[in-house]
Amino acid sequence: MSKIILTGDRPTGKLHVGHYVGSLKRRVELQNSGEFDEIYIMIADAQALTDNADNPEKVRQNIVEVALDYLSAGLDPNLSCLFIQSQIPELTELTFYYANLVTVARLQRNPTVKSEIQMRDFQASIPVGFFTYPISQAADITAFKATTVPVGEDQAPMLEQTREIVHKFNSVYGETLVEPNILLPENSACLRLPGIDGKAKMSKSLGNCIYLSDPEEEVRKKIMSMFTDPNHLKVSDPGQVEGNPVFIYLDAFCKDEYFAEFLQDYSCLQEMKDHYSRGGLGDVKVKKFLNAVIQSELSPIRERRHHWEKRIPEVYEILRNGSITAEKKAAQTLQDVKQAMKIDYFSDRALIEEQAERYRQ
Repeated sequence: MSKIILTGDRPTGKLHVGHYVGSLKRRVELQNSGEFDEIYIMIADAQALTDNADNPEKVRQNIVEVALDYLSAGLDPNLSCLFIQSQIPELTELTFYYANLVTVARLQRNPTVKSEIQMRDFQASIPVGFFTYPISQAADITAFKATTVPVGEDQAPMLEQTREIVHKFNSVYGETLVEPNILLPENSACLRLPGIDGKAKMSKSLGNCIYLSDPEEEVRKKIMSMFTDPNHLKVSDPGQVEGNPVFIYLDAFCKDEYFAEFLQDYSCLQEMKDHYSRGGLGDVKVKKFLNAVIQSELSPIRERRHHWEKRIPEVYEILRNGSITAEKKAAQTLQDVKQAMKIDYFSDRALIEEQAERYRQ
């Protein structure tokens, strides 16, 4: 069986460092590993419209922003198929068929859906498209026969529901769909970065993000304003490392070699943590080191983004060509699905001959 990746992002804004360490960096590593036969990276504009239907321009404008973030992070259109979800009509048809295999009660129990509904304060006015988001995601994943889906921890319930749909479909109609496996970040700190304000989730809507496209000075300002241990008032005070956003970011981004380059007082992050815990290390010094680390990680991303920002027509051409390639793959899966469901009326010669013979008698 071919090894295939499908993953993507909703174009509701520029991507931030949480996206980067949570999945985007890993996608680039997997792309460059040569271990996968096909890699599909989707800009999920149709899913973004499920809660932005009254503001399609927001989604439209952010298509190119996400594409620029992809290319600047190192995704290569020669190795990964970058495409736009709404340009693949087969995904909508698959969603329609899968909807018959999922109950309303099961959707209501999906933890990701529940938390998103609460965050957006939908209450009883939940758009149907948003409510059925897990079914749409199952269509996206199965359309490309994905065996691996690299995502953040918050998407795990979605993947579980996809696996349930695959199992149900194959049980009813015969072995047709591929059951995908989730691939979470290996570094636990990358599962979900907190916001710079200390809130549990980095979110565009909360305005607590460091974006991949932020200029160097903007990144520095955000890092220097980050929430830390509120009880660490003086340098001499013992500090709390656990749950401290600055150290969570260092856990996600820091490498031992950065100390040799930027802060030779320590040989590794654990030494810095120990010093902070017993007192004698101020927040400003830690933040300055974090800034050096983040800037080092973002510098090549900024350079590639400047390159692609001067070639916007070429970026759209990459997305157009990727969407053509993606549709061919999805069309084959849809054909398999319709054959399994016995609704491939015009290509089923045996059915036509059977009916013809029936009426000849």
